[in-house]
Amino acid sequence: MTPSEENYLKAIYQLGETSKASISTNAIAEKMKTKPSSVTDMIKKLSDKKLILYRKYKGVSLTDVGRISALSTLRKHRLWEVFLVEKLHFTWDEVHEVAEQLEHIRSEQLIDRLDQHLGFPRTDPHGDPIPSKDGNYKKFIKKLLSEMAVGSEGICIGVKDSSTAFLSFMDKNRIALGDKITLLDKEEFDGSLHIKVKDRPLQISSQIACNLYIEL
Repeated sequence: MTPSEENYLKAIYQLGETSKASISTNAIAEKMKTKPSSVTDMIKKLSDKKLILYRKYKGVSLTDVGRISALSTLRKHRLWEVFLVEKLHFTWDEVHEVAEQLEHIRSEQLIDRLDQHLGFPRTDPHGDPIPSKDGNYKKFIKKLLSEMAVGSEGICIGVKDSSTAFLSFMDKNRIALGDKITLLDKEEFDGSLHIKVKDRPLQISSQIACNLYIEL
């Protein structure tokens, strides 16, 4: 399989995590930042290899083989992110692009030893679960901060947006994974939120709240 094919399978899997329906070509194109025509060409290749099921006008879903491949790529990506942060002291907003390159390394022995060397971590630096070699992982009961009711609280366990700009915002405002967050109030006008991070009050936009995962 080519790196491009692995990237598509990973994207389809991630889109499918938030939707039980088949994934549209437009959604894949948006995720991959490419043209729908390019997605159509790749869908044919992946379908010919029995990695996806494609029904015209209904969308795409992964076969069992395609799902295993997608989870393998995710496992490698997230393990490399842990390695880059814990061992090479990259910051969490620097690792994604490097891990995108490292995730296509073929050696299973290397990845197994990397997993063992890191102590079999369960989540990456952004809070995303790391699949085991068998494709299993713990699913957290989580909500976006924007979906929480006023007065509720929970622990920040992940981010939806792992872009450099968003993670830099997190660092600047001293919001980290593992922090206790309480939703104090929500502005009706613009949806901005008044929250408490540990014991520190903070106001954030609705856009920020839509990208923070909270375990209640």
